[in-house]
Amino acid sequence: DIRELEPSAWLLWQPIEDADNMIAEGNLQWGSIHVPFDCTATDTLATCPVRTNTKFDTIRNFTHYIRPGDRMVKVNDTTTLAAVKKGGSGATVVHANAGAQPRAVTLDLSKFSNVGRNATVTPVVTSEQGKLVRGTPVRVTDRRATLTVPGQSVTTFLVTNVSSVASGARHIESGHPYRIEGVQSGLSLAPTADGTVPAIRTTDPTRADQLWRLRPVGARVGSRDRYTLVNAGTGQRLAVRDGVTVLERSGSQDPAAQWILSTTGDGTYTFVNVGARRVLDVPGQSTADGTALSVYTPTAGENQRWSVRDETVVRTETAVTYTLPGRAPTLPGTVTAVLHSGERRSLPVSWRLPAAGRWDRPGTVVVRGTVTDVLGRRLRARAEVTVDTFTSTLPGRAATYVGGQPDLPATVVGVGRSGGRADLPVTWNAAPAGAFDRVGAVSLTGVVRLVDGSTVPATVRVEVTEPIEVNAADDDGVTVAATSTESGYSTDGLRNGDTADKAWSNWKPADLNASDTITVNLPRARDVTRVVTHLYRDSAAGGGLPQSVRVGVRDADGACVGGDEVPVGTAGGPAVEVPVSVGRTMNVCVVLTAMPGGYLTVAEIEVFVKAPAA
Repeated sequence: DIRELEPSAWLLWQPIEDADNMIAEGNLQWGSIHVPFDCTATDTLATCPVRTNTKFDTIRNFTHYIRPGDRMVKVNDTTTLAAVKKGGSGATVVHANAGAQPRAVTLDLSKFSNVGRNATVTPVVTSEQGKLVRGTPVRVTDRRATLTVPGQSVTTFLVTNVSSVASGARHIESGHPYRIEGVQSGLSLAPTADGTVPAIRTTDPTRADQLWRLRPVGARVGSRDRYTLVNAGTGQRLAVRDGVTVLERSGSQDPAAQWILSTTGDGTYTFVNVGARRVLDVPGQSTADGTALSVYTPTAGENQRWSVRDETVVRTETAVTYTLPGRAPTLPGTVTAVLHSGERRSLPVSWRLPAAGRWDRPGTVVVRGTVTDVLGRRLRARAEVTVDTFTSTLPGRAATYVGGQPDLPATVVGVGRSGGRADLPVTWNAAPAGAFDRVGAVSLTGVVRLVDGSTVPATVRVEVTEPIEVNAADDDGVTVAATSTESGYSTDGLRNGDTADKAWSNWKPADLNASDTITVNLPRARDVTRVVTHLYRDSAAGGGLPQSVRVGVRDADGACVGGDEVPVGTAGGPAVEVPVSVGRTMNVCVVLTAMPGGYLTVAEIEVFVKAPAA
């Protein structure tokens, strides 16, 4: 209720219940305090007892520590509530672990402006072992703290010696350029070709008209800010006139041009127009480039949810290259820019080269330059050039398993006569047939071609081991997508290492999907051995459990092919393991078929692949 409805307070609607009625109805646990409602003035606590239940104990984890005046803030977890203390000093986090196993919980405090050296997190646990049991404080290290909570518990984390929210971490930074990208379509909010109405367009990092500035207008609805959405490229603002979404030049700050951002903390938002009382919507759930947008009543659909990413460039990464004495270097035409959101972009750069004679002697030369972002903002750039005569290379290293193929390094370290070191691109010779068919070490040769056409030999040592299994879903660069996701949940949670949380759901108010497909995309081809789908039982009756699971791969047309149906049903276990024999692939797809009239919930998906041993 708190995540989805975004209230400013809560009221426990049924704190007390008739004890006799609860017993008669089958020992129900409505209310948190049970009292016989037929008590008289002559009764005592012995004849008319007042009893509390587990609900009373766990609710105190919320009410004893989150107090009136505290400010609730968004959390990227569906089973956690967080609030900053009144005045901005300290915070309270409440986490519910409904699973039977202990769970490690990491609190990321990096968005607080002040995290003191003595910052700590103290757990207060309610479980079968006790009520509101205060644990040992855990010191915050690198603005993070990890604590393990017991199974079937509610834990309050008391965070001390942190204060305020960093200016760079506010909900929305006024004046910053944001990319607003549709969750369902993956396309960016931008003007249509004629510039008259908003649409979804294929994402293009070089187009300024795909960026927006969200400017607060001062008026508030409850505690929610209102914003105008102004296109960073055209200067037009987004509004709703006579029920139609339009792009218009600036005018009066009327409700038709004001928007409220609503989020559950999963990184996606809906945009609520104040005047129309409707949300920004992609009609017909279209994913076609150029589809004009409208407003509609909220449905929690992915066609109404948007990711909002700050594309302000905060810095550029140093470019590293080399050259030979007496030869001016060929510097890169682009540098990597780091955005406020953490994403990277390649931006064109203009370098200011030193005098030609600077390249005559060995050493490291720093070159300065200037980059220009898509909005015309100029930033500094830097390159480091190693000048030396390279005569040898250090051996490279790689590993594989019996029957596998190693990922050979793209560069080796070149060693210069004057001690200079530089990463040099290498071309490897083909490995002999059967080179990786047995455990041992294999040496391969290659050639480095320098900028003047000369060559330097290179070698790489490949360690071959027996294969082991690792979960490839943990790797960097893995993405997870689903054909449908309930608002407030995210496919990102399907690879967070927690096999007992409710990470993903496809529930919706009506017209439940008979099946949905979750696809795990790997950054490179792997030998997949098995896929384990950790299901989530959403109710005692088996709500959320699928009727069957099928694991396959995406073909060239995007269809999920292969694999046999594995029946599950309401008696199914917490995990379904499916062997996979598809060879090397860059994706696996899990097709979940719902029970008749049911929905689907999943905690985690593990994709096990072959890997070399340490």
